[in-house]
Amino acid sequence: MNEVTPIRPHDRHLASLPEANSGRSPTNGKEARWGATLPFYRSILALDIEGSTQRTNPIKEEHRELVYRLVMWALCQAGIDVQDCDPFTDRGDGVLILLRPADDFPKAFLLSRLIPALADLLSAHNNGISPAEEMRILRLRAVVHAGEVHHDGKGFFGEDLDIAFRLLDAPRFKDHLKSGTAPLALVASDSFYQSVIRHGYDGIDHGEYQPLVTVNVAKQRRKGWVHVPDAVGLPLPIAVPAQLRWARS
Repeated sequence: MNEVTPIRPHDRHLASLPEANSGRSPTNGKEARWGATLPFYRSILALDIEGSTQRTNPIKEEHRELVYRLVMWALCQAGIDVQDCDPFTDRGDGVLILLRPADDFPKAFLLSRLIPALADLLSAHNNGISPAEEMRILRLRAVVHAGEVHHDGKGFFGEDLDIAFRLLDAPRFKDHLKSGTAPLALVASDSFYQSVIRHGYDGIDHGEYQPLVTVNVAKQRRKGWVHVPDAVGLPLPIAVPAQLRWARS
């Protein structure tokens, strides 16, 4: 078997990232005064590992590496150029992925291409784990949203990210994944549902999304639409394509 080249998420775009206190935006490079950074529009995908706190540190490390690897494979299968993403934000037991607007990759492709590819890859990985190694099984919660995001030189923030993470961490959403055996569960924000899902674009069945989650953000009730994608468990690739590996700047 060919050796798989490890992905090192923290190596990517190191030189292009703003310094910790530079006050520079990753998009417009303009100096930002206190409280004056301007937002930029992004599609938002965040992932969280189920039951990470119940794993040993070596398994946590394995799962962290695997999440990045599977995301890169899924991006490749979905036809997304990694250069159209901002540098991934590590969240310890998950990752935040922000995708820049692109005419050749509309938001609908997140649901019709990327999420199905990720579910298939997760299923393939889990199918190769013996019952004796149950703790190595990887299951993910995912959220999709879109909106305005800020960057202040230290990291990404903004109300739309608050909405995404509240939905991702909603107890009822966590319980929904725990109650089944699927490798991945998805929650979509109500604005994403209204603008994309309900129209039933090719590859998206709005009837498969149920309004099971509600969270409070900025004193408003925010609805989340839950979907558990089918996973056929396609064979895992041998290695990450060279053009998708984390490049050193």
